[in-house]
Amino acid sequence: MSFLAFLIAAVVLAVTPGPGMAYVVARTVAGGRAEGLASCFGTALGGLLHVLAAALGLSLIVAQSAVLFSLVKYLGAAYLAYLGLRLLLRKESTFTVTPVSAQGVRRALGEGIVVEALNVKTALFFLAFLPQFVSPGEAVIPQLALLGTICVLLNTCVDVIAVFGTGRLLKSGAARAARARLLTRVSGITMLGLGAFLALARREA
Repeated sequence: MSFLAFLIAAVVLAVTPGPGMAYVVARTVAGGRAEGLASCFGTALGGLLHVLAAALGLSLIVAQSAVLFSLVKYLGAAYLAYLGLRLLLRKESTFTVTPVSAQGVRRALGEGIVVEALNVKTALFFLAFLPQFVSPGEAVIPQLALLGTICVLLNTCVDVIAVFGTGRLLKSGAARAARARLLTRVSGITMLGLGAFLALARREA
């Protein structure tokens, strides 16, 4: 049940338009499909660095104190609820792409790694999201590594689809804006509900 909840939340969050998707689409527009795909793999590698950092950091917390790890999970649940509220209250939900210049496949790959590796919001999200589905009584690093890798793979798959569907994503009109708003609302409700459910479930335990 816990893994199913994780999978549902991860899929919903992956398909929600955001800065990462906008970046790979912009890179595709500037340098073609090859450059867009290179940026996808770059952001994936950058995301895996966050997974590794989260796994190592949280495993140290578990080794020091189970109470401290529980506190991290509470704070993480609160952060997820906060992100959900922000998405629900956001007025503008359109999918905007900032123009960039062509750089070549190799530079697109390297830039994708750097952009994602230095993304503080990604680091905070993994630290808040992954511990919710981890059992501190078992080996923590393999659990976090598996869950984090699944998140990165889902995000990358969606980004690759976005690269191939760039033409449709860039079409203007009310339908595109409505889809973006709907996905944003669904993502907000998912994170808000997930944070609240996990926090309340732990209080009852």
